[in-house]
Amino acid sequence: MTQIVVPTLGESVSEATVAQWIKKEGEAVKADEPILELETDKVTLEVNAPADGVVTSINVGEGETVEVGAVLGEMEVGAVANDAAKPVAPKKEAAAAAPKVEKVDAKTSDAPKTSPAVRKLINDNNLDAAQIPASGKDGRLTKEDVQKALASGVASSAPAKSAAPAAPRPAAEREERVKMSKLRQVIARRLKEAQDTAAMLTTFNEVDMGPVMELRGEYKEIFEKRHGTKLGFMSFFIKAAIQALKEFPAVNAEIDGNEIVYKNYYNIGVAVSTPQGLVVPVLRDVDQMSMAEIEAKIVDFGTRARTGKLSMDEMSGGTYTITNGGVFGSLMSTPILNTPQSGILGMHTIQKRPMVMKDGSIEARPMMYLAQSYDHRIVDGREAVSSLVRIKQALEDPQRLLLDV
Repeated sequence: MTQIVVPTLGESVSEATVAQWIKKEGEAVKADEPILELETDKVTLEVNAPADGVVTSINVGEGETVEVGAVLGEMEVGAVANDAAKPVAPKKEAAAAAPKVEKVDAKTSDAPKTSPAVRKLINDNNLDAAQIPASGKDGRLTKEDVQKALASGVASSAPAKSAAPAAPRPAAEREERVKMSKLRQVIARRLKEAQDTAAMLTTFNEVDMGPVMELRGEYKEIFEKRHGTKLGFMSFFIKAAIQALKEFPAVNAEIDGNEIVYKNYYNIGVAVSTPQGLVVPVLRDVDQMSMAEIEAKIVDFGTRARTGKLSMDEMSGGTYTITNGGVFGSLMSTPILNTPQSGILGMHTIQKRPMVMKDGSIEARPMMYLAQSYDHRIVDGREAVSSLVRIKQALEDPQRLLLDV
């Protein structure tokens, strides 16, 4: 027998949660085919079969927490599958509560089998699971199935069958308790640590996005044909931020004990929203990358983040972060530092507003509010305000980005 064990999860990660078993006891598996999914506080990863064979036993149920090296089950290499694969048993505590969870939303009563993580994704987005095509084994819905349904809009919740007043909801169904995922737990912990540790302040400004929008409009087709990727806004903001960080290095630094560590490199984290929570993959040495390379990498990060394929190494080592709440319609917000970093830039929605121009005339201009939060322990107000002004100036005169002035 060959043991199925929890692999090394990466630096500083010692445990994971069994998200779902993809294979059952008695089911055949091919070499490198995924057997189960593990969820850590940073990513979701698959445990693959080392060779062709059959899963002979499952020792750990879905929802249970396991440490690196723990035995999850066993498989017999070279064996042939039988006809009766056994279902995966959930964690004992979770099993006791399962009937309550399944009853919470009528939309899922006739739905295919789902793991707790997939069921939460369905309920959070008010979907009808019965309308989502399932691609997993034995009609099991996967996260990819739900994400495809979200993108296509084919799984909206079912309409009410009757206009009659609804009967009172039973007390047992008024609330549902779902254990926080590892990713959500680490997000909560790190955000609170940032507030408790850093002397965090935020400075605001606004930028006229007209020049960038005009430049994109003029060159976007040529850019895409030549480089095979679209010209977005983020590459402009990253290039503008690097100029500011070079001039004001404290915003790119961090505190280590009683020392300030100044970074002579620029690893920019770009916040990406996923159904499981916010993740921040890092563009390393981005000052040496072209705008086309930046845009292509951001697209790659976004795609793999939403399917849980980012590695933990790709989400560590950042020196500064950029987050874009504007994609959700946010007009103004105060981003929280991604510790131990000392600066984070918040982008917001572009909105036309009347602006007084240099000649005294008034025009409706496409304006965006910018917010830069910073650690006041090492970043003075002058540096924070001035670095944000540099970002504004570069965006309002994008030729500065090309000339590095």
